[in-house]
Amino acid sequence: MSASALAIVVKGWPRLSETFIAQELVALEEAGLAFEIWSLRHPTDRKTHPLHDRLRAPVRYLPEYLRDEPRRVAGAMEAARALPGYASARVAFEADLARDDTPNRRRRFGQACVLAQEAPDALRGLYAHFLHTPASVARYAAILRGVPWSFSAHAKDIWTSPEWELREKLSSDHHGARFGATCTGTGTAHLRSLAGAPGLVDLVYHGLDLARFPAPPDRALRAADAPLRLMSVGRLVEKKGFDRLIDALALLPADLDWRWTHIGGGTLQENMQTRAQEAGIRPRIDWRGACDQPEVIAAMRAADLFVLPSRIAEDGDRDGLPNVLMEAASQKLPILSTPVSAIPEFIEDGVHGLLRDDAPQTLAAAITGFAAYPALGPRLAQAAYARLRADFMMAPGIAHLHRRLTDMLAAG
Repeated sequence: MSASALAIVVKGWPRLSETFIAQELVALEEAGLAFEIWSLRHPTDRKTHPLHDRLRAPVRYLPEYLRDEPRRVAGAMEAARALPGYASARVAFEADLARDDTPNRRRRFGQACVLAQEAPDALRGLYAHFLHTPASVARYAAILRGVPWSFSAHAKDIWTSPEWELREKLSSDHHGARFGATCTGTGTAHLRSLAGAPGLVDLVYHGLDLARFPAPPDRALRAADAPLRLMSVGRLVEKKGFDRLIDALALLPADLDWRWTHIGGGTLQENMQTRAQEAGIRPRIDWRGACDQPEVIAAMRAADLFVLPSRIAEDGDRDGLPNVLMEAASQKLPILSTPVSAIPEFIEDGVHGLLRDDAPQTLAAAITGFAAYPALGPRLAQAAYARLRADFMMAPGIAHLHRRLTDMLAAG
């Protein structure tokens, strides 16, 4: 095992749905930052992206459930008692446990003990991707080892975590994060309102590394009576809004020849397919399941309109700024989405794409109107591509994170 000074804690590695994390870690490594990945879960996807193969950092897996590796966990928890921050970490954990006495909370502390005990002596700091579970493990482990920690926050972790927990992780005392980064203006504003010190939370858009993508295709102007090829990429979960899209597709005019390709897995897959079957439109839908990056890009290049009807779920979960919107823009694929969360930070309605509410009738009207005016798509797509290149490239964010992490390690 290499003696890296930085440990990066992730929920799972590798994961097809978290390309933005893989993109960031590969870029940080190529910028000269050495680290180890500590994953809370083993991979479940059968495929990986080519991007994952570029990472050279060692990957270590913590016990996904403490019962799975009892000897490893028991040994680590006993050894952790000798670490310099054990008493403080125990106090922090028990304070959290008093408000959240759950198996998940106890698992976080056990995983933190394993990480703190097994990480190399050279460890000088930790960085967690996601502010909920991974950041809890990073925080406890950092206190145990007496080193600083930091985080990157995204969507669900911001909007569904209890406020008391966010405030503690954002506190200005020595147990709080040294810094945090989040990928949307709305998320940044919310976390800054809870932070114990100004300047703790930075806005760092994920951006896109266009070197990973082919140049956009030369798209012929679609004939008004040609079949309309719709596509979406996203997990089949409530916040993605695909139930509303299925209902909208069922409302499209009978004389409109359309097909919809969906890429992604998710817990609602059977529910969505049944919904489409009952609406009488399942033969027009191609359910592709989880796909790797080349498959996604090939589907985008073959489509006429990208549709992502994101919404706020009942538990408050929502998208941040989905990377797939920037990926669609990279291929000059016109976009129809919703004005939810940070999506309007990238897309101005009528300029870079179409933003509509997620009512099925509204979505159906937008799709019908788009199909009737073939010249609209190229204009929107060209503007989105220009905006992507001007304001949403990856390099500035990577340079900022590299500087922040390097400063943290120096302090550690």
